Amino acid sequence: MKRLLSFVVLLLFLAGVGASAFWYQYHKFLETPLRIQQPGLTLNVEAGANLQSLLAQLETQGVTRFDWRWRLLGRIQHATIKTGEYLLTEGLLPQQLLSLLASGKVIMYRFTIVEGWTVRQLLSGFANDPILKQTIETIAELKDLDFLPGGYPEGWFLPETYLYVRGDSDRDILERAHVAMTEALDEAWYGRDQGLPYETPEELLVMASIVEKETSIAGERAEIAGVFVRRLLKNWRLETDPTVIYGMGENFDGDIRRSDLKKDTPYNTYTRRGLPPTPIALPGKAALQAAAHPAQGETMFFVANGQGGHTFSVTLEDHNRAVQDMLRRQRNAPDKEGGG
Repeated sequence: MKRLLSFVVLLLFLAGVGASAFWYQYHKFLETPLRIQQPGLTLNVEAGANLQSLLAQLETQGVTRFDWRWRLLGRIQHATIKTGEYLLTEGLLPQQLLSLLASGKVIMYRFTIVEGWTVRQLLSGFANDPILKQTIETIAELKDLDFLPGGYPEGWFLPETYLYVRGDSDRDILERAHVAMTEALDEAWYGRDQGLPYETPEELLVMASIVEKETSIAGERAEIAGVFVRRLLKNWRLETDPTVIYGMGENFDGDIRRSDLKKDTPYNTYTRRGLPPTPIALPGKAALQAAAHPAQGETMFFVANGQGGHTFSVTLEDHNRAVQDMLRRQRNAPDKEGGG
């Protein structure tokens, strides 16, 4: 009987020692960071992936060893893994990895639509983005987008920085940018000044695109919009170079010549009165607001001043003097400047 009791005590002792060793190894595992070096490791969780497959992938990369400890942790800390791309950083603990995979806090990327870009430049931006999935390659495909009004894409995407995740496509960005532009245009249209020569929100968008192309200086936008609004009200031609350039399309080689100003196209505001038929670029919110709230005054002309801005004039005589000053500066500088 004593022998049996001693044997039972020994078994209990060994079981206790084993259990202690078991829990010691498990807790040491919980307190040991995964083998991740700076600047971190990207883990892409695709649809249908489970914890076992992800840990097997990490094991091949030397990050951890998939054994009974992970299985136990998975039972204790049940995690519903969400798809996406995660950044695993140095010092990450096993429990923190499970929490991260269940959080959905995936890596976010940025795509910036630049103010004044044309849709052609926008497509080029998509093509040069290494992460964003490109599904649209031509302007003709843009015209087929069912959410665009009137079948023309120019002007209808708001320049901003858009966050996206791996797997998103250019169409995802376009839809969001179009919704943002629609909201910004509505805000500008319904808050616009009275007496402006626009019959529709689309015409305000056209004006904003011209303002956007004429200047990148915030303080000049409303002033330039004021010049063009007064020209429209007086039934003058707008005579703005960016519209001519847009109408030239791929024939524009970086120079605009006198013959180009005389060649009629729907966008040549030297040969045609009124606004061009569509926007000529993607205007930002500031240009939309400038078109909706043009500066009051009497200026009717402007020309580049050689310092990045423009000289504004009330009379043609003053404008001609400003133009001569600009031409003199051009003769001494390699870069040509424009005016309106």
